[in-house]
Amino acid sequence: MTFFERLADRIGQVDSVVSVGLDPDPDRLPEHLADRELPRWAFNRRVIDATHEHAAAYKPNAAFYEDPDGWRALAETIAYAHGKGVPVLLDAKRGDIGNTARQYAEVLDGDGLDADAITVNPYMGRDSLEPFLAREEAGVFVLTRTSNPGGADLQDLELADGEALYERVAALADLWNRNDNVGLVVGATAPEELESLREQVPDLPFLVPGVGAQGGDAETAVEHGLADVPGVDPRVGLVNSSRGIIFAGEEAGGPGDAAPDAYYRAAGEAAKRLKRRLNQYR
Repeated sequence: MTFFERLADRIGQVDSVVSVGLDPDPDRLPEHLADRELPRWAFNRRVIDATHEHAAAYKPNAAFYEDPDGWRALAETIAYAHGKGVPVLLDAKRGDIGNTARQYAEVLDGDGLDADAITVNPYMGRDSLEPFLAREEAGVFVLTRTSNPGGADLQDLELADGEALYERVAALADLWNRNDNVGLVVGATAPEELESLREQVPDLPFLVPGVGAQGGDAETAVEHGLADVPGVDPRVGLVNSSRGIIFAGEEAGGPGDAAPDAYYRAAGEAAKRLKRRLNQYR
């Protein structure tokens, strides 16, 4: 099965397109984890326990694991999510050439991190993504129109034929989709661009960040982020929230005050609320 076939099964199983971003910022971890050997893994485990019934996928950002203990925590996290039946999209934004790209792509292999999908940066061209694209069972989400304000610095540049650079990226990604494993990263804070890209590439699922703490448009994220992938039901795509879910427990008293059960219960409730909110528009 392709990644998007597996993702469609998961979406149908939990009636959710919520992607939970597992970004365990060490400065925000609850104090009750301070004496754990791998605090990030301990945190992620409790978050997964609290949210897996509402999660179509988990999306750990590699930046929060870039040290020896972090990679151990990430490996444990991916294995635990798989044990709950949830696919994992590694937000790594990789993109390089030759042997470097081949090494990066090994995070998708069983003897690597065994991630189910990955985000990639297309700005070095097709050959920099080929080792990822060639893995037929893995999902490859191409950065296209991101949700950060500075994304416009390059992504909105107008090419000689009048199209924006992000539109050219989407067109190329569509051409690269020979294994039916390519999606796009399109931020919810740019709803007009999200709508126009859906018209341009009707069959590519989107990963839509920015709905949580960044204040993106949930209705637009669902209406245009999900794709009618040929031969796959239901519609496929992911809408991500990271801080808004995993740190929801801070409102229950803060990292030092909230009882552990209440802290993680808040994460589960936040994931459930987002699922219901998004499902209004599915």
